[in-house]
Amino acid sequence: MTKTGLTEFDAVVAVARLGSFRAAAAELGMSPSALSHAVAALEARLGARLFNRTTRSVSPTDAGEQFIARIAPALREIDGAIEGINSHRDTPTGTLRLNMAAGAARMILTPVILAYLRRYPDMNVVLVTEGRLVDIVGQGFDAGVRLAEAVPQDMIAVPIGGQVRMLVVGSPDYFARHPEPKTPEDLLRHRCIRARMASGTIWHWEFERGGEAMAIDVPGSLTLDEMTLMLEAALAGTGLAYLSEWSVAAHIAAGRLVSVLEEWTPAYPGLCLYYPGRRHVPAGLRALIALIREVNATGRPITGN
Repeated sequence: MTKTGLTEFDAVVAVARLGSFRAAAAELGMSPSALSHAVAALEARLGARLFNRTTRSVSPTDAGEQFIARIAPALREIDGAIEGINSHRDTPTGTLRLNMAAGAARMILTPVILAYLRRYPDMNVVLVTEGRLVDIVGQGFDAGVRLAEAVPQDMIAVPIGGQVRMLVVGSPDYFARHPEPKTPEDLLRHRCIRARMASGTIWHWEFERGGEAMAIDVPGSLTLDEMTLMLEAALAGTGLAYLSEWSVAAHIAAGRLVSVLEEWTPAYPGLCLYYPGRRHVPAGLRALIALIREVNATGRPITGN
């Protein structure tokens, strides 16, 4: 679904920003072939190639860069005018683009995003997950969702749910073969499932009690970069995992996992929706903010799926 109705221009700007015809087509709700034809038709009319295309990458030509630099601000103005009309509707319509880590998406998908779509059936949500923190304005997102500590200081932040907590968990089978750790230092004698961050660094497990804080570079023969895989490995008895409480609560309650070192893992500020502090906030984003505040007002923690 194009934002301005100027299909060919929207297509060119999206391809330049995303560096991919397929990603641009998904964002605009078009088939890749239709988007490719739209760009080709515009190039034919202009008599100039706008993109260099290879099997691995897409990048603007010099002519393309100049053209996009001129039309992109105009398209934003048109989109703003359309959004201004939309703000007068009883029910918002359009597309809301959100960026967040995969774990955050799993946490809020059912209680927030799906509830939002049920309430506002004329809205479309494009949810892009990636571990690294991106420039949501430069990448064309309306808002992002991250832990409070990661929200850029120049953004307006709206808390989602309450505090969150990390837990060290292992399966009963694992603890039948290994003693439970009593202190974080005991983890150095355990098999742990190490977490690789989006930056490529290994996450050191963080602990705090009575003002004493430490970060442990745990040992382990398995390193993963996806939370659901870490959970699966922990359930299989491979080793101890360091996971968010909401992702393991049901397994702990059912006896499939055992939590240890809980006195060393206090709660801390959780997820926030954040967006640029500009004068005009799109109607669709305002509606999402209102829904999040309703969810917060219930006082019930967000527990994901």
